[in-house]
Amino acid sequence: MLKTIITICALSSLMMSCTSPERNCKDFKTGTFSFETLLEGELVTTHFTRNDTLEIDYFNGVADSSSVRWINSCEFIVQKIHPKRMSEEKAIHMKILSTEGDFYTFEYSLVGDTNKQKGTAKKIR
Repeated sequence: MLKTIITICALSSLMMSCTSPERNCKDFKTGTFSFETLLEGELVTTHFTRNDTLEIDYFNGVADSSSVRWINSCEFIVQKIHPKRMSEEKAIHMKILSTEGDFYTFEYSLVGDTNKQKGTAKKIR
């Protein structure tokens, strides 16, 4: 009897720890968002507006446009339309990992690069 109770508790614990995070990616496909990050030790905020095929970033009063190509409902490729430097010519792979309320957590890297970074964005509208 005790062995059965322990087995049931262990299985229940295992099932509860295996829940996957919420991913309502379609809610974040379009809209206006903000993203905060540390840049040279200073917290900076970027605002961006995205639709199915275009993303416009606003940073330090400067707008910059990128094309958006969706791979699936949670992954997309962003590529600058008018890169100013060679480093801006490479496309970026974005993947929404989880969503909660008005926020989504994502990982990103240059296409083909294994060095991934994470961030969190907030949907404003």
